[in-house]
Parts: sequence; structure tokens; C-alpha cells
Amino acid sequence: MKIFSGIRPTGDIHIGNYLGAIKQWVELQKSNNCVFCIVDWHAIVTPYEPSKIMEHIYDLAIAYITAGIDYKKNVFFVQSQVKEHVELAWLLGSITPTGELFRMTQYKEKSKDLKANVAAGLLNYPILMAADILLYQTDVVPVGHDQIQHVEFARELARKFNKKFGKVFTMPKPYISKSGARIKSLQDPRKKMSKSGNPKGCIGLFDSPQTIKARVMAAVTDTGKEIKYSPVKKPGISNLLTIYALFSNQSIKEIEKQFQEKGYAEFKKSLAYLLIESLKPFRKAKKELSEEQLQKILDNGAKRARKIAQETIVRARKNMGLS
Repeated sequence: MKIFSGIRPTGDIHIGNYLGAIKQWVELQKSNNCVFCIVDWHAIVTPYEPSKIMEHIYDLAIAYITAGIDYKKNVFFVQSQVKEHVELAWLLGSITPTGELFRMTQYKEKSKDLKANVAAGLLNYPILMAADILLYQTDVVPVGHDQIQHVEFARELARKFNKKFGKVFTMPKPYISKSGARIKSLQDPRKKMSKSGNPKGCIGLFDSPQTIKARVMAAVTDTGKEIKYSPVKKPGISNLLTIYALFSNQSIKEIEKQFQEKGYAEFKKSLAYLLIESLKPFRKAKKELSEEQLQKILDNGAKRARKIAQETIVRARKNMGLS
């Protein structure tokens, strides 16, 4: 199968991104043809620091590579290096009713936060995301629950285009991992771990051991002392158990048994140590991989991506009577 997925370079990448996305991609790449993209054009539709975006792009590249993404086997690149993404977004925009864009959940939520500073790019975000997916004749898109609507939107545009102009695009399907798709904030386990939320609720892949330990020890837990998985009654400890299980490759039942007679403090110390050791390769790679090395990898990936994207654009233009 052909798989496409990407992450916005909007800040320090955290363990929620890793567990919910990158870690599952490492498994998916073993038996699929994968296209992994750093979607920087999506990052500029909301307020950002121009001086920081390249740093965020390189950090994401380090995270992908260190996690085990094979950039030689897969197509791995930065979105803005392949202009066909924007061209296809414009073509798809010609058949997209504006009413559908205003109904998108992400637009409604983010426009409330931004108020008077809502950019047209935020409204058109789903069209560009559809172009990202459809350019590569994608079969499956690994996403979190909050992105399923966007994949369904891409499916609808593919269906509409194919019906109106003749078949060009594959109909993509969303893929949700069974665990780890929604790691919660350490400070508010009712909310998804987010770079834009409380900084103390996140653990970054490149955080120092001191920061990791401090944030784990300060993580919100629940009444009582029992280390028991119960997302409704004990959301705090359940979130920590999920993180522990995914990093240790143990089942939650095994971890519960291991800490059966122990309290939250001892459990948190063990989790902090586990995370410090597990994230050591990321801290090391950030020091050792140069920007020149990363840019060379991304440039090579962009060349491969352009070849695939151009084939799709030629077909789309021809079917629309534009070539």
C-alpha cells in the first residue's frame, strides 16, 4: 500500500507526536511504500516565528531519522520543496464549495482562538491537505482522531474530481493506531498533549533529563494511590500508564502488577528514568547531525517526491483540459 503522512513544524516535537504518529510509521514502513512529509506550508497559516521555522524543520527531520524512519527506502521531504502541492490545491479548490470549508471542525476551533487574525490559508487548509494526500496516490493516511475529518474531505474531493473529469486519484482511507493515538497532557489528562498548551504538560523528544524528571514528577494524578488503568475514574495515572507501556513495550496489565504494592511517587520515578533513557538517542542525534547533512537528505527526498507529484499533476491537468 501507499502511505502518506506528515507533521507541521510548529514547535518542539513531543512524545505525543512520537507515540501517536512517528512510532507507528516505523512499523508501517516495513511492509508499505511510504511518503513522509514535513508540512511547512501548513505551519504558516497560524502565527509563527519566521526565524524559528527552519530549526523546527530540522528538529522534525532528526526525530524522524532517529526514530527509525528509513529515508533511503521511503520518500522523505519538506512540503514547500515540491510546488505541485500548491498547484493541485488550486485545482482542487476549483471544485470545493466554500460552505464545506466553513464547516470543518479545525477551522471553527482555531478561528475562535485567532478571532480577527484568521487567515484565508486556515480556511483553505483542508484543500492543501487533500492535495498532499492525493498527489501520491495514497491508499492509507495514519492520523489521530482529530484529523479523520480531513481525510474524509480528501476522499470526497477525489470522488468529485474523478466523477467530473475522469479517474485520476486513489481514494484514501484513514488509519488510527489502536494505542497511543491521543497521549494526554501531563497537566490536564482530559486534553490531548499539545505544543500550544501548558508547556509543563509536554515532554519534548530533545528535553534534558532534568526537565523530563521534573515534568513527570509534577504530572497530575488522581485520588488514591493505586496504579490502575481506568481512563474515566483515573485519567491521570491511566495516561502515565499508557506512556509507560508504549515506551517499555510492556502491557498495561504487566505494569499494574509490577507496581501493585507501590505508590505514585515510585511509579513516576520509574517512568522518568524510562523516558530519560528512551529519549537519549534523540538528544545525541541533535548534537551530532548537522544542518548540511539534514538538508542533503531532504533535498534528495524532494527530488523523488517531485517525480511522483509531477506525474499526478500532468494527469489532473490533462483531464481538466489544461494541457
